[in-house]
Amino acid sequence: MRPGDRTVALASVVGGFLLGVLDFCWIKWLPFPVAELGNSTATWAVAAFFFGYRVRSGWLRAALGATVLLVVAVPSYYLAATLLQGDDLAVLWAPSSLVWMFFGVLAGVVFGTAGTWARGTGWRQVVGAALPAAVFFEEAVRFAGKATHPNYSSSMWWNVAIDIALGLLIVALTGRSHRQRALALAVAVPLAAVILVSFALVGGALS
Repeated sequence: MRPGDRTVALASVVGGFLLGVLDFCWIKWLPFPVAELGNSTATWAVAAFFFGYRVRSGWLRAALGATVLLVVAVPSYYLAATLLQGDDLAVLWAPSSLVWMFFGVLAGVVFGTAGTWARGTGWRQVVGAALPAAVFFEEAVRFAGKATHPNYSSSMWWNVAIDIALGLLIVALTGRSHRQRALALAVAVPLAAVILVSFALVGGALS
């Protein structure tokens, strides 16, 4: 049974608050390399994906709900940092927070929609299942770059392995057949390349 508008709205707000607070706690108190899962754009994107996947609603409500989830999560994260670590409360409305909320809108629409697609059929199911794997694979490439850089620890290879494993796990869980899983993995690789280039362009524009 599909949830109503109020249920989706409440779930997105409460879920966003919990995502932000628990993500900060995860980073602060769990050891490396597990803590890096909290400090991960892929993790937040996949949270939006699973919101759309679990809502079992139309793509529009899933996209809007996932967007609210990520936008609410940003100030919730910084509020937790203020209450638990004594950070300045003004960071909640700092330009950097607004930038992350903007990216939350983009990621919410894309990955919330992908979550509904992953429950569908045909090419939409393949692309929907491929997107969350692609963000983990893309992040694995960035971690690999850090692991080979002298300013970072070689233990970053653990993060590479974790991201690849999580990407494979998502495809295994969302695919309904070996064929669908194989197609999703094949699509995830070029999608990861597109995301990697996009990150490089955005990083260059913001620097």
